[in-house]
Amino acid sequence: MTIRVLLADDQALLRSAFRVLVDSEPDMEVVGEASDGEEAVRLAKEERADVVLMDIRMPGTDGLAATRMISADPTLAQVRVVILTTFEVDDYVVQSLRAGASGFLGKGSEPEELLAAIRIAAGGEALLSPAATKGLIARFLAQGDAADDERDPARAERLAALTVREREVLVQVAGGHSNDEIAERLEVSPLTVKTHVNRAMAKLGARDRAQLVVIAYESGLVRPRVE
Repeated sequence: MTIRVLLADDQALLRSAFRVLVDSEPDMEVVGEASDGEEAVRLAKEERADVVLMDIRMPGTDGLAATRMISADPTLAQVRVVILTTFEVDDYVVQSLRAGASGFLGKGSEPEELLAAIRIAAGGEALLSPAATKGLIARFLAQGDAADDERDPARAERLAALTVREREVLVQVAGGHSNDEIAERLEVSPLTVKTHVNRAMAKLGARDRAQLVVIAYESGLVRPRVE
């Protein structure tokens, strides 16, 4: 199955470099290029993209707004957005995750990391670049020393629909652990973990694992840890 990739960046040179890299892979193809967010949303629909490599800072409709538009459109439910950013510890990163992005990757990442990111996102996994610590999302969600009453009460209530095991798995997902790692920690099979993750996503209305991470912190199930 070929992964259909859309490139959204206002720098033509970068788009050309990404195109050469992506098109060199037998399981991927670039189906379009956009220089702003509005064009990215339009092409995502027209070209039936699986993954959008989205730059944040673009003229007109920026990557953040475009990510929100894609996430809110039910006809684009299959589209996964990977944010490309120069600064990994950027406030826009967390806003993007809240908006529906599947993760982010630094523009300085190695080609192999970018290709792996596309495959991970296409598979519905949450993506943090290798340079990012597992607690990065937690620290930024906690910026401004958010108080408990600022957390999303609706999401906190929805956690009541989860079983005890699903909550345990969600905590592990929020810690940045893979299915195999969670299986080892909870002494169950990876398939069982995957089942629990999928059920939690369905109950909480999450598009992917990245959204589960955000929900876990914003609901207060997992507390941010500043190192």
